[in-house]
Amino acid sequence: MEWQQIEYFQMVAYMQHMTKAAEALSISQPALSRSIARLEDELGVSLFERQGRNIILNRYGELFLKRANRILKEFEEAKQEIQDLLDPEYGEVSLGFLATLGVNMIPDIIREFQHHHPNTRIKLYQNSNISLLKQLESGEIDLCLVHRSFNEPHIEWIKLWNEELFLMVPASHRLAAYDSVTLDAIKNEPFIMMKEGFELRKIADRLCREAGFAPRITFEGEEVTTLAGLVAAGLGVALLPDQKDIDSSKVAKLHVRWPSCERQIGLSWYEGRYLSPTSAQFKEFVIKHYKR
Repeated sequence: MEWQQIEYFQMVAYMQHMTKAAEALSISQPALSRSIARLEDELGVSLFERQGRNIILNRYGELFLKRANRILKEFEEAKQEIQDLLDPEYGEVSLGFLATLGVNMIPDIIREFQHHHPNTRIKLYQNSNISLLKQLESGEIDLCLVHRSFNEPHIEWIKLWNEELFLMVPASHRLAAYDSVTLDAIKNEPFIMMKEGFELRKIADRLCREAGFAPRITFEGEEVTTLAGLVAAGLGVALLPDQKDIDSSKVAKLHVRWPSCERQIGLSWYEGRYLSPTSAQFKEFVIKHYKR
């Protein structure tokens, strides 16, 4: 069965006249008659009965028309949905981001973008660096905000900002009153870190090596706020990005003078893959407003 046969059948059913239907469809009457005959052969029943020069649906035709109308309506709605998605002002963006950006940056980015484009829908995916890149590669997301720590030739990345990593110590810690320290000042302290595989863990391990020591890890976790809570409880120190929901009355956030404790955050997309006008508009907005 061909899509065109369903459209032809619907027109004949409404016009109840083969010649008039053919004219409305801009095809010859013999071609229309052959199309209807093939449809009836495939279904194994006649769909029309003749009444003089007109034709009317029989009970099989009435049943098939209900389904045909539903099929064609679904098709038209699907086309409209696709057009809406392609309209920059009414489309959809799927954005992945690191969990550590969810409190500070993501709400600001979304709020600013939707101030100018209120009808755009944004689907958010929070994940680890490596998982986001896999989602990007598979096409599950259009864009993602990640740390540059990969060597995938088909994934584009543009730096947007540097994110400082602070040495976080309990408010009662001997270093809490300092504004800044060198990282080796806490080489003998118990460390609280992200679990292995997380980019923050890789960065923290590298920075400790630069400072000339291997950290003594006592707790591992997956959320920055959880780790900061362990610091607040006096269970160790941690290298973490600042977040609004970290209790400053219980945790002191120290700048690290040496080595430079920061990571680069940027926007990634898959090279050569089609981006809808909406996604392309969001991409350009983020680059323009946050690249520094």
